Formats: sequence, structure tokens, C-alpha cells
Amino acid sequence: MPDINSIFRGVYTALVTPFVEDGSAVDFERLEANIRDQAEGGVTGVVPCGTTGESPTLSHDEQRTVIEKTIEFARPLGLRIIAGAGSNNTAHAINMQRFVKNAGADAALQVNPYYNKPSQEGLYRHFMAIADSCDLPIMLYNIPGRTGVALSIDTIERLAKHPNIQSIKEATGGLETPGDVCARTDLALLSGDDPLTLPMASVGGRGVVSVVSNLVPDRVAKLCDAFLSGNWTTARQLHEALLPLAKGLLSLDTNPVPLKTAMMQLGRDTGTMRLPLCPASDAVAKRVSQVLQEQGLRSLAHQPAV
Repeated sequence: MPDINSIFRGVYTALVTPFVEDGSAVDFERLEANIRDQAEGGVTGVVPCGTTGESPTLSHDEQRTVIEKTIEFARPLGLRIIAGAGSNNTAHAINMQRFVKNAGADAALQVNPYYNKPSQEGLYRHFMAIADSCDLPIMLYNIPGRTGVALSIDTIERLAKHPNIQSIKEATGGLETPGDVCARTDLALLSGDDPLTLPMASVGGRGVVSVVSNLVPDRVAKLCDAFLSGNWTTARQLHEALLPLAKGLLSLDTNPVPLKTAMMQLGRDTGTMRLPLCPASDAVAKRVSQVLQEQGLRSLAHQPAV
């Protein structure tokens, strides 16, 4: 079993899935370029096929290919890979868990089952069945705003006893559950909300699965390096500098709409999303451009023609 301290810490970038302009296919050249940018920025690893990666709109074959290509591109660059493998169908999640292991990922991200809203016992049995299916580390993904159901701390504590369940990505919007996770389990806690990365670190968090690092991987990596080394003054300064960008990308529209809009304005993505997500309004696009300019990022959207 890999060393938990070397895997579940630092910055993991929740990768966008880049599409060609008409949205008909994944743009693997852009995916490779984005992964290269992450490696150059100093992140620990990448997470393909999560929420930011628009996984619900990927076909079965596309999801598998994106994971395989991400591993192919990221591994030679020294990056870790935690692959999105979750489903509200337990049998499908088990199949994806086994696929991710065979593909060579370091771990799998397993989200709370969405839409069917299982009980806490149902959640427990779901994740235990996945954990029993093969010997691959699991990062639980607790995001009730997307799934309609949250893991309780009692259920998390029960799940933490399984040797394959080693980490949790917390996106519950507060610090109560993350604090309890660190107090009552040995799970590695990573923030699932960029604005809460440092607050979660204060209660025992070890890093973040970051949306913002798609744009500024170096800044998010420096933030995590600072608090992991005990330099809290520097960490607070970096946190405060990142807040306007994090809040802008996560509050103006549904993720990843503002993020992909920003990447398009920076010339790093087509900006294309698949329905039911749709392009940002003019007002949102304008505000995204302002946020980029305020952060010292060069937007192509509102520059005079040469």
C-alpha cells in the first residue's frame, strides 16, 4: 500500500475536461498542455473526471480514455493521479474502481451517490463494497450540495476503519465536519473548497483538490507548502491574495463555467461546455475578465487588437 503521507497531501488540481469547439469530442492536445502546466506549477497531482471535469456528460468510453490519457501524460512528469470513479450505481462504481487500478492511478475519488439519496447505512455499504473490490486507496468525496446527501461523521468514522479508505475530500461548506474528521479518524483531509483550504488546514487538513490551480498552480502550491511547513504567516498572506480569484470562480456561476470562461480568456481552453451547462452570460464573462486582471493574469478577452 502506498504511503498515505506522500499521496494525500499538497495540491491536486481538479482538471477541466477540454472539448473541441463544438463539444463533440475531448481535446486531448489541450488536456496534455494543461497537465504540463500543472507539473510546471509544482502541484502534487491531478484529478481527472471529477465535478470540474464535467464527468456526468462524458460517455463511458470517454471517461475511461480521459483517465488513461491523464495517466499517460502526468506520470512521466512526476504527478500523482487520483481518478474520478464514482457513481450512484454501486456496481458501476466497483467496475470503475477496478478499471482505475488497472490503468495505473494512485487512488480513486469516490463521490457520495447522487440523486437516489441513500441512508447512512446505504452510504456505508456502498463505499465498503467499493473498498472491498480491489486494493486501491480511496478518497471519499463529501459534497452534499451536488449529491443531495452528506456523509455523517459517524459514517465517516466507520468507513475510516477500512484500510483502503484513506482520505476524504470535504466540500460541506464549513469546518465542523472537517474538524471532526481530523479529531476522530486518521483519514487525510483535503479541502474541496478553495476558499476553505487554509481554514481546513487549521483543523488538520493536508491540502486541497483545487479548482483555482487550473489557472495558478504555483500560487496554490505555495499556499500548501507554507502551511505544511508550519509557516502560517506566509500561508495567511497567500490565502488572502487568492481569495478574490477563488470566490470569483466559484460564485459567479456553476463550476466549471467561470473557470472554463477564464481559461478561454487566457487562451488555454476553448471554453466549451456540454449541456446542460452552457456558456457564461456576458455579465459573468466580463466579471471573470475583471477578476483575472485584478489578479495580474493576462486576459485576451478585453485587449485591443494589434
